[in-house]
Amino acid sequence: MNKSNNQGAFGRVVRMYKSVPNLRERLLEKPVRATITSLALITLGLISLSKVQAQSVQSPPIFENVTLGPRFSPDPLTIRGISGGEVSAAKIAGRQETATGPCVGFTDEKPDHTVVLTSFFNYLAIEVQSPEDTTIVIKGPGGSWCNDEYQGKNPGLAGQWQPGTYGIWVGSYDKSKFHPYIIKISEVNLLNPGPFRR
Repeated sequence: MNKSNNQGAFGRVVRMYKSVPNLRERLLEKPVRATITSLALITLGLISLSKVQAQSVQSPPIFENVTLGPRFSPDPLTIRGISGGEVSAAKIAGRQETATGPCVGFTDEKPDHTVVLTSFFNYLAIEVQSPEDTTIVIKGPGGSWCNDEYQGKNPGLAGQWQPGTYGIWVGSYDKSKFHPYIIKISEVNLLNPGPFRR
């Protein structure tokens, strides 16, 4: 090829480039728009992903109230809370000791949980599990019951239960000391059944 042909082709491209107004800005504008759009989509995706992850890492609720009937599910049912308070368990129970154990420790004035039993339970167990030593007070249709160290450091009550509303207080031995706990409620014999009707 001769030199004039090469320059001729190049010259045509240059002339064509000059003949399209704002071609350079238009060529640069598309990648910038695509990049901005891509970044926006990535950002939205990351925000959505972080919301999903945040939802899946949320702590379970505490201080739940439950209503139970025979053959409830899941069994055992698990509820959570934090023990302790400034009111003596004896004051909550209205006495120093019950047939199920001493009323020791400190709780809040109001119950940590309310359990409503829709009908009679021939057997129901309520057991507290905590890394620290806890106590329990339960008040309901048949009176009030206390317990500590039913199984190791875990208090609990088991036996027959009348239908009605029961307040449950979980205490700590020391005033204003607070400990996480779970309560397992089951119709299956988790604890040795006591001879006491609730």
